[in-house]
Amino acid sequence: MIRVMLVDDHALVRMGFRMLLADARVEVVAECDSGEQACSDYPRVLPDVVVMDLSMPGMGGLEAVRRLLAQDPKARILALSAHEDTAHPRRVLKAGALGYLAKRSAPEALIAAVTAVAEHRAYVDASTAQALALAQVHGETSPADALSEREFAVFLQLAKGLSVAQIAQNLNLSPSTVGTHLYNIKQKLQASNQSELTLVALNWGLLQT
Repeated sequence: MIRVMLVDDHALVRMGFRMLLADARVEVVAECDSGEQACSDYPRVLPDVVVMDLSMPGMGGLEAVRRLLAQDPKARILALSAHEDTAHPRRVLKAGALGYLAKRSAPEALIAAVTAVAEHRAYVDASTAQALALAQVHGETSPADALSEREFAVFLQLAKGLSVAQIAQNLNLSPSTVGTHLYNIKQKLQASNQSELTLVALNWGLLQT
């Protein structure tokens, strides 16, 4: 029996996943509606696999993946996302997630992905793997590729319209550090304000509309 922690801010999504996994003899031992809760509950639960949605309020899934792996480098994490871009899978896999599954995938793909990650095997759904391979072949880049990991995390929160104070709280940074990142991000992306950063994120599929 594989023990799973589900992390998604939508209760209906968690319920659907729980029902689907139960049919495959996978036990959901914990449910969290935020990255913050996942990081808090993980040491107590110690699941075999963490199924982590990337788009959540607060710190978000990508930051939660980093923090969980800082707590436990052996944590096995399957990232879930409705994003269509290649930046998210690249970033979260580089951060240490073992698997990546697009939410548009067929239901049985979730079972296959959880099983693979539980067995310490990497898993990327077919459509995302193809998109990553084609992007590499064609040399396609996103403006966000110029950003460091921390700058990318700040950029996503800025693009969603969050204030410097909110971002500082979500990412456990000082406001002055966020301000420094904001300056560097605007320089690298040649944006003059927060609205232009949002437009960049939308144009490159980094935000869900």
